[in-house]
Amino acid sequence: MELWFTEKHTKNVELSIKVDRQLYSAQSEFQRIDIFDSPEFGRFLTLDGYMMLTEKDEFIYHEMIVHVPMSVHPNVKKVLVIGAGDGGVIRELTRYQTLEHIDLVEIDEMVVNVCKEYLPLTSCSMEDPRVHITYQDGLKFVRRRQNEYDLIIVDSTDPFGPGEGLFTKEFYGNCYKALKDDGIMVNQHESPFYKDDAIAMQRAHKRIIESFPISKVYQAHIPTYPSGHWLFGFASKKYHPIYDFDALRFKSLGLKTKYYNCQLHIGAFALPNYVEELLEDVE
Repeated sequence: MELWFTEKHTKNVELSIKVDRQLYSAQSEFQRIDIFDSPEFGRFLTLDGYMMLTEKDEFIYHEMIVHVPMSVHPNVKKVLVIGAGDGGVIRELTRYQTLEHIDLVEIDEMVVNVCKEYLPLTSCSMEDPRVHITYQDGLKFVRRRQNEYDLIIVDSTDPFGPGEGLFTKEFYGNCYKALKDDGIMVNQHESPFYKDDAIAMQRAHKRIIESFPISKVYQAHIPTYPSGHWLFGFASKKYHPIYDFDALRFKSLGLKTKYYNCQLHIGAFALPNYVEELLEDVE
């Protein structure tokens, strides 16, 4: 008998991945957590039946959500990461020796513990002494912060369930206040391709542009996410993601990446016409 994991992308579209075995399954206080092992994508994590990451393509997401803002801001010392219990964002951030402090705020402690046990490729840097983990709702945590962070990375689940509050105008406004005068916020911005995902993307973009003077969107190709076409939001008080991008500084670090590079950094902000039109409708 063959075992397959299937995720509904729309009422009419499904993604199925052949599975060798299910390594873990449990219901936390917030969501169902599953770890599967597959011949094509290696181990992968799902929450409430939705794909979060696979070992084969997670590097795309994590490199793009971290290295884009880190290559723009000239002096990041303190970072707030909301979500990201799998550790992939932390892994990429801790490669920067100049970083001094990383606050990781994850609502579900079980996610962190499960990923430490079953997903060592992403969770390998969670014990870095610069990383400080708080198990709390990110919305509540950021309310009490002001003028504190150089960079905020919002690695949230989709805008329903535990991650719903991380797509509100209140949340983005609180992130603005928690950032220093030249701070940057980056978030996963959903997909523009399927109708329901595009509506969620537009809603998030509208709320972000109401809080930040600079708000741009960039893209990446992530095969196991709905449609494979995924967006990120870049919101800033001061720095422009292209005009203030310092390619020489990034190259001087000697970081080896599998997806991100300096040419791609600029190209990622060149969006297809249909995406530009979706964004213009809410701007």
